[in-house]
Amino acid sequence: MRMQRVALALTFGMLLAGAGLAAGQDFPTKPVRMVTGDAGGPGDIAARLIGPGVSTSLGQPLVVENRPWIIAVEHVVKSPRDGYTLLIYASIVWIAPLVRKDLSWNPLRDFAPVALVGSSPNILVVHPSLPVKSVKDLVALAKARPGDLNCAVGPTGSTTFIAAETFAAMTGARFVRVPYKGNVPGLTALVSGEVQLFFASATSATPLVKLGKLRALAVTSAKPSALAAGLPTMAAAGLPGYEVTSILGVFAPAKTPAPIIQRLNRDIVRALNQPAVKERFVATGFDVVGGSPEQLAATMKSEIARFSKIMTAARAN
Repeated sequence: MRMQRVALALTFGMLLAGAGLAAGQDFPTKPVRMVTGDAGGPGDIAARLIGPGVSTSLGQPLVVENRPWIIAVEHVVKSPRDGYTLLIYASIVWIAPLVRKDLSWNPLRDFAPVALVGSSPNILVVHPSLPVKSVKDLVALAKARPGDLNCAVGPTGSTTFIAAETFAAMTGARFVRVPYKGNVPGLTALVSGEVQLFFASATSATPLVKLGKLRALAVTSAKPSALAAGLPTMAAAGLPGYEVTSILGVFAPAKTPAPIIQRLNRDIVRALNQPAVKERFVATGFDVVGGSPEQLAATMKSEIARFSKIMTAARAN
């Protein structure tokens, strides 16, 4: 009797494996939707850059669909596990749940990582009227005037939010966090003098720095970035170990068959590695990675572990 149960279990397992393989071989037979946030955001730009190449490889159109970010994530989580509905989004997807308990998804449980698309640093920029020329100067000023400086931050869990919270945790500097919906309104507030500092995206901040409307102090990546030429890293500027970058990934709903994930990864990475696409990514502020599902999963786990204490402290404040 026991042997019969074992045989039945093996047969069932083989049938499931065969079904997954068949799904991968048949996929796709209709357009694939790539869901992201607002038009013009990093995910939207990336999806449209890789869209033509992925469509050619798949033999089906890749359709970009814009939704408000929480709705976009929840929609993909609840979609069929067939590879036809994907999410392309940045680190906020796995960082925000560390702070916001009203979010319905668990990033490690509810997603199947597909591809690590790329990464982008932020730049610590200040209003030119602020009497600081370096990160050390800013820390000293913030400590001398606790609570006097206003720092723009993006949505809870966004890279601008994480960068500011990490800076505060590592330096002990106290400033007022002023929330904005994104980089553009945050930079507008900084230029006008409503706030005095902001960890803005490299792409958004650089033109304003070149015009002399903002002063750049450091870049948030672990290594110097071509996207912020000439700027020291935060670590080199006096905060060893500081690293915050925006990481862009593609996800499917959890338990999407592995052959489908592998097919999607292959075609997305192929599109990312086209020279013209790489150049356009750099122009929009992202360094192309083109990583595997395993690389994206490992990155998520590492960042969740690294930022959990900082985000817990942020939630308590």
